Amino acid sequence: MKEIINTSAAPAAIGPYSQAVKAGGLLFVSGQIPLDPESGEFAAGGIEGQTHRCIKNLAAVLAAAGAGLEDVVKTTVFLSDMGNFAAMNGVYAQYFPTGCPARAAVEVARLPKDALVEIEAVAVLG
Repeated sequence: MKEIINTSAAPAAIGPYSQAVKAGGLLFVSGQIPLDPESGEFAAGGIEGQTHRCIKNLAAVLAAAGAGLEDVVKTTVFLSDMGNFAAMNGVYAQYFPTGCPARAAVEVARLPKDALVEIEAVAVLG
């Protein structure tokens, strides 16, 4: 059995998918790009600002499901340029200072709306 999670505190899906799906004690959060949910615009501040916004959007979807960043067990970070890895990683570390989730980070040819970064996650529900 699955439950669809949607919240107005994060950007609406820009395609035929859900912001997150609860299933089997896990929460699968779709990739979050750095759109401000109120303005619909990208966060300012380059890769750092965009990474902050991605994680804030991720946290909003987690909260809508009754979870938090501390419940995340796996993330995947998609970067439009691996040259931005160190800057992204510095921001990411602020949100996951201890007990960090498993993670993959990959460079991709292009992200939706030409974002610099996108982050997806899997969390345990408790």
